Amino acid sequence: MRKTKQRDVILRVLSEHMDHPGADTIYEEVRKFLPRISLGTVYRNLDIMSESGAITKLEIGGSIKRFDPVINPHPHFRCVKCGSIEDLPFEINKSLFSDKPDNWDNGRTIQNLNIEYTGLCISCNGNSHS
Repeated sequence: MRKTKQRDVILRVLSEHMDHPGADTIYEEVRKFLPRISLGTVYRNLDIMSESGAITKLEIGGSIKRFDPVINPHPHFRCVKCGSIEDLPFEINKSLFSDKPDNWDNGRTIQNLNIEYTGLCISCNGNSHS
């Protein structure tokens, strides 16, 4: 992946927003630094960056695509009420990503892992009785 000013700004914005923003949110933030950038350019760069492994594209819970600057496999928590997404501090068994996982290979290669927990976030859980 070629390094560009647009990709640098997108990555910086994404790294400052650990709430896994969607492309529209990233676009609005990037425009503060690059006012002439188009939404299409942001979408294209997000796709290129996720395909190259520089960022992670989250397509979970049937929601809009969200983006994560953390590229190591890790689980997420999604609030079913407000839709917020946050990283969980659990370890993922990285041996699943080796060339020959124990007792289960048969020609398979795992390329991605998506573990999503759902429930109510702290804010929504506090408001669930209203």
